[in-house]
Amino acid sequence: MKNFTLSALSLALSAVGASVFAQAPAPVDPSAFVNQFESTFGKFEGYRRSGAKGICAMGEFVGTADARALSTASAFSGNAVPVIVRFSVGGANPKAPDNAKSQRNLALQFNLPGGEQWLMGNISAPVFGAATPQQFLALLASRQPDPATKAPDPAKVKAFNDANLEVLLQGKHFASQPVPASFGSVNYWGVHAFAFVNAKGEKQFGKWIFEPVGGLQGLNDEEAKAKGPSFLFDDLRQRVKEGKVAFNFNLELAQAGDKIDNATVPLPEGRKKVNLGTLKVTSVSEDAAGACLTINFNPLVLPKGVEPSSDPMIAARAAPYAVSLGRRLSEGAKQQ
Repeated sequence: MKNFTLSALSLALSAVGASVFAQAPAPVDPSAFVNQFESTFGKFEGYRRSGAKGICAMGEFVGTADARALSTASAFSGNAVPVIVRFSVGGANPKAPDNAKSQRNLALQFNLPGGEQWLMGNISAPVFGAATPQQFLALLASRQPDPATKAPDPAKVKAFNDANLEVLLQGKHFASQPVPASFGSVNYWGVHAFAFVNAKGEKQFGKWIFEPVGGLQGLNDEEAKAKGPSFLFDDLRQRVKEGKVAFNFNLELAQAGDKIDNATVPLPEGRKKVNLGTLKVTSVSEDAAGACLTINFNPLVLPKGVEPSSDPMIAARAAPYAVSLGRRLSEGAKQQ
């Protein structure tokens, strides 16, 4: 009887394990991701599949003592660190309008001592458009244009939205905000949580935000229309020449119980914010080239002292970015 009970228990546990395994989401093939981007948004050879309309710049970052207390990362040494900066308009279209209520991006490569690097991509919304790679792929597929109408099927879009309400949060944020007056006058969020590790090995999770030193500046509908669809690049060059483009790199500290593995969920309002340092943009490329032309801004390229959280969207980015870069290089990489 004892042996029978143990055997039955073993079978039951095996069944539970098999059930859990069967319910685990299948990994998303990175090529499928890039293919879906092209099917949904169009293929523009040589351009990034996301953030295609962009411009390269250079800058420097100086960390604070508060940052050094949180992390041993060499970026926070207090010495000026060179940074490659890429500003862009969201989407796959290299001719996307600058005067729309859409996403702006701030991608960075910190070039640290000893050949170490820190790569990151930040967006002008506090949340991402999906919680998992599987949900993101399904979101893209639901927006794929119908061959007959050349537009997404409203029924498919509604069905997906109704079953995944969190994917609407990012769009609602953009709709609630004015058109940014400049790449240098809008907030950029990291949206994912990362752990900052100090010299004692203590970890503090948080989500960061780059906030313009000169404050937020938006355009009303009439001002945006008057600016036209292509004003951001010249505006950025002028502001940088005047020394007016700088950002505070701030970290919102997570507390016990905060959800840090889902990029559609921001940290609760009122979380303590620590200034990690200041990023100053010092020059802008005068043409469509620049040092960031072939950087893929993989968020898993981190310095010692900073670690990723369990947010599945962080790891899901690396392989599709590599696939996209390979395609761009074979097509002849373009910046803007």
